[in-house]
Amino acid sequence: MLRKQLEGIEARVQLDEIGTVLQVSDGVARIYGLNNAEANELLEFDNGIKAIVMNLEEDNVGAVLLGPTDKIKEGFTVKRTRRIASIMVGESMLGRVIDPLGEPLDGKGRIGGELYEMPLERKAPGVIFRQPVNEPLQTGLKAIDAMIPIGRGQRELLIGDRQTGKTAIALDAIINQRANYEAGNPVYCIYVAIGQKGSTVANIVNTLKQHKAMDYTVVVAATAGDPAALQYFAPFAGAAIGEYFRDTGRHALVVYDDLSKQAVSYREVSLILRRPSGREAYPGDIFYLHSRLLERAVKMSKKNGYGSMTALPIIETQDGDVSAYIPTNVISITDGQIYLQSELFFQGQRPAVDVGISVSRVGGDAQTKAMKQVAGNLRLDLASYQELAGFTQFGSDLDEATQKQLTHGARMTELLKQPRYKPFEVGEQIVTLFAGNEGFLDDLEIADVLPFRAELIEYMDNGFGSLLDKVRAKKIDDDTKAELLRVIGDFKQQFMAKHHSDVSGSEEN
Repeated sequence: MLRKQLEGIEARVQLDEIGTVLQVSDGVARIYGLNNAEANELLEFDNGIKAIVMNLEEDNVGAVLLGPTDKIKEGFTVKRTRRIASIMVGESMLGRVIDPLGEPLDGKGRIGGELYEMPLERKAPGVIFRQPVNEPLQTGLKAIDAMIPIGRGQRELLIGDRQTGKTAIALDAIINQRANYEAGNPVYCIYVAIGQKGSTVANIVNTLKQHKAMDYTVVVAATAGDPAALQYFAPFAGAAIGEYFRDTGRHALVVYDDLSKQAVSYREVSLILRRPSGREAYPGDIFYLHSRLLERAVKMSKKNGYGSMTALPIIETQDGDVSAYIPTNVISITDGQIYLQSELFFQGQRPAVDVGISVSRVGGDAQTKAMKQVAGNLRLDLASYQELAGFTQFGSDLDEATQKQLTHGARMTELLKQPRYKPFEVGEQIVTLFAGNEGFLDDLEIADVLPFRAELIEYMDNGFGSLLDKVRAKKIDDDTKAELLRVIGDFKQQFMAKHHSDVSGSEEN
């Protein structure tokens, strides 16, 4: 290159558009000759592999490869595409599994239909274009919808050690949107799998298919075997797809599973690009990486179509350490966090939500009026129950009030247990929480709480649909409360009579 320059060859026109690979290492290429290349521009090698410009230096361009490193050699020529890195998005993407460049991975052929180009990186809408979060996004999980509600347009972090049920909560939230889809008011879901095993992603897709959730879902996958650059760009691809639905006045839910792996892939790329590392060897702009991604989740104002994009980022902690660098970063960016604790998980409390440090900064604005009423004291009840339970496990002499509080707390804790992929509709949640608050569970054995809940829901669905509709639609007034007390009281008598006869029958046998 130096010899050519010294010989005075006038190749400026060509140098602007075509470059030569100077050096390749671990997913990063240094390219000479692309004088007019732009940050985030897509480049193409002779063999069709693509790269994205990340470093603009004085005499070369650093680009991350979106394909295998061993297919690129020193001396290869590179063309500018004059396109900023983007993904083609359209309705036909629903039900498909794609990579971060929009290429299908599910063997169902190319994605057809009308597609629109959406840039991977895009400035988030300013405060003028937004409105406050005020519409609930139901997850179908009682513990979350009651105590840590998520609203459309919110960013709620799911955080905890590995194998504590973070992905299960996100999948439940996606499966629970089935009712909205059938009612003609869909929340389109985008599940972004970052750095996971291919088999894990296949299992997740299978689960979504079984629950008929793929009809309104797109899965973006950058597995552990993919280059670091693809894992780094996968969340941006998910956000771009979500923005397509948001900007057409509809609602989207994007799950980033998980951003700690994106941070690791960005660290890998940055260190090879020789960007100076900071705390825990992460580059200095790692906070900016996650903030510009999550800032794109928003509830748009009326003038801008009322669309929304909700983000559920997932972060994996090491041994419950929420004070590490990446967890604290993402906690400070999001509007609250749902913290899942291994200890609770192993005790059988699933979802294993730690009520003490989980929070939603949107709170009651993201709940229906009736849910706000029945969930009002739940958080305090559970927190004081856990504290009391800790104190009293060594003592046996308890006064009546303490005993009552412990009994009530134990039953409410049991009531919040929920199996995977079995979300509850909001009316059912309200009625069962109401029954718990009014003390209908306090004289039951703990083992009877879940059967009581299941049979109560069936009883309400079969004979009291109009009462459920009333509870869903508005606040619980005195008349509705009286009717609920009467109906649940009648049901409890039947439940106790049936249960008692079962018990006495088994004793006689």
